[in-house]
Amino acid sequence: MTMTSRRDLLAGSLALPLVLSGSRFAAAQGAAAPSQPPPEVPFDANLVRRTARGLAEKAFVPPDTTLPASLQDLDYDRYRTIRFKPDRALWRGEGLPFEAQFFHRGFLFTDRVAIHEVVDGKARPILYAADLFDFGAVPPPPADARVGFAGFRLHAPLNRPDYYDEVAVFLGASYFRAVAKGQTYGLSARGLSLGTGDPKGEEFPAFRAFWIEKPPKHTGSIVVHALLDSKSAAAAYRFTIRPGETTVFDVEMTLYPRVDVELPGIGTCTSMFFFGPNDRGGIDDFRPSVHDSDGLAIRNGRGEEIWRPLANPADLQISTFEDTNPRGFGLLQRTRDFRAYEDLESRFETRPSLWVEPIGDWGSGATQLIEIPTKEEIHDNIVAFWRPKDKLAAKGEYWFTYRLHWGAGKANTPPLAVFARTRAGAGPNGTRRFVLDITGDKLAGVDPAAMRGVVTSDKGKILNVVTQPNPAAGGWRLSFELAPERESVIELRAVLMRGDETLTETWLYRWSA
Repeated sequence: MTMTSRRDLLAGSLALPLVLSGSRFAAAQGAAAPSQPPPEVPFDANLVRRTARGLAEKAFVPPDTTLPASLQDLDYDRYRTIRFKPDRALWRGEGLPFEAQFFHRGFLFTDRVAIHEVVDGKARPILYAADLFDFGAVPPPPADARVGFAGFRLHAPLNRPDYYDEVAVFLGASYFRAVAKGQTYGLSARGLSLGTGDPKGEEFPAFRAFWIEKPPKHTGSIVVHALLDSKSAAAAYRFTIRPGETTVFDVEMTLYPRVDVELPGIGTCTSMFFFGPNDRGGIDDFRPSVHDSDGLAIRNGRGEEIWRPLANPADLQISTFEDTNPRGFGLLQRTRDFRAYEDLESRFETRPSLWVEPIGDWGSGATQLIEIPTKEEIHDNIVAFWRPKDKLAAKGEYWFTYRLHWGAGKANTPPLAVFARTRAGAGPNGTRRFVLDITGDKLAGVDPAAMRGVVTSDKGKILNVVTQPNPAAGGWRLSFELAPERESVIELRAVLMRGDETLTETWLYRWSA
């Protein structure tokens, strides 16, 4: 299992070697700008699928990651001084609802990513030129160097009509991220994860080429096509991106395995949880919490709503939630109060949640949560994804369509009360005390005499279950004590009930010694 550095991910995450060797799509990407415009070729989404299928029928060819001497061995601080010139943005001054800017290669981002503009059904490569960038402390490459781009970002007037905010970034392996109105970057998504959590090691597929459709003047969306390649599989993607109060990506993915893929991850979310009120062991920090996400939410195929608070465990933890035809899952930042973090720089309360909504039936499999120990907040140590039950067979074709919601929480939330905050600490006689705060309109007007908390565990013993109104939070509080009885890992479950009626989502938690 590989743990991503948080600082690296904020620059775009892990990057793998990448170039479409011998491809007509990449031929112009590393060249200096010619005097004549590059040729156009007919384009539609089938072209990307055909290209992915063709790649999967051949052996994987590791790309050449050679860079000019001045760009080799850059550290993070020097790399970030290389800035794209905003006045050279794609579509700048054309009055369109989107603009695109590009990232230079260097640091971790040695991949050359082919990027194209699509206009009226024809694609042309966007040519690299050194004068598109300010290089800061880094000596610029020679004028004729075939360097190329590492990725791109999209800008749109998200927060006010007269300024183009950065709304989405594609940079590094198959990582991408986005924000909604009023938010700052936090967790990331991936096009595909392979072998995540496998002791044999993880494989990081990478986007090799993009086609960005030029948007019309009066639209709220933009379409991006992507080609992914890796040792085990190739894939084609169509992203329809709509920034707003919630930024939505409609994702159409077609996957072509080169070999039998035993451990795929679909709809992968990657985030950071360092500590919070449920898990502060060994923490000496002025801040109450440090995390980009505080829980995994699941809406399973039976319609059950599940909330699983995150933790920073002492050892690698993998949680599997078996399901058939999931209706949604995602890593959420449920706590939105600045006082829960007290961090004026990171502003964790403004980080987006990411909700993955499958479109159609995905069959049998499991939502998996992987929690990796970390001693620093710079590491992304949380991964969640859907893993199909059956392997993806070599030479097959697999379709996955889903919607990504970047925003304040889940989409189409049912009227159940939610577990807003999970707290834990020492209890009497060697027990652990859990205090769960619950909010939601479903609890309004409920007779306290009729309310009861139901708490169970697979091991150990549950003691002193107390349910009471919480007027300070406008909801209810459920508390209990866990006697581990020498157990090292215990699975916990809790709900609030009124008679036989369930009023809340299901709270699940893995306690580990």
